[in-house]
Amino acid sequence: MDDLAAMPSVTFLLPDGRSVEVAVSAGTTVLQAARAADIPIEGACGGAMACATCHVHVEEAQFDRLDEPSDEEDDMLDLAQSLAPTSRLGCQIRLDDRIGRLIVRVPRTTLLAD
Repeated sequence: MDDLAAMPSVTFLLPDGRSVEVAVSAGTTVLQAARAADIPIEGACGGAMACATCHVHVEEAQFDRLDEPSDEEDDMLDLAQSLAPTSRLGCQIRLDDRIGRLIVRVPRTTLLAD
């Protein structure tokens, strides 16, 4: 089996229609994966869960594979723009073998301005 195929991955569906798949080590957050792939998700607090600028929409069919968000994450999500029923903070989703391949949509409001 190919080592990359065995690694957790996240596919970012970007507002411009592009998709970018990133294979990562277990324990990597969605925000860290985005930064490694030069996807301009803001993440203003650096992953400290003190803002909502790394907000993503998880594909509905995969949403239940994730752990429940903490109360603190729910509170931060209340501040997010473009909120959806499958919204999560990218800094709070840790990719692992249980999650496997995750697909997230990146709202235009989450991207850094050019």
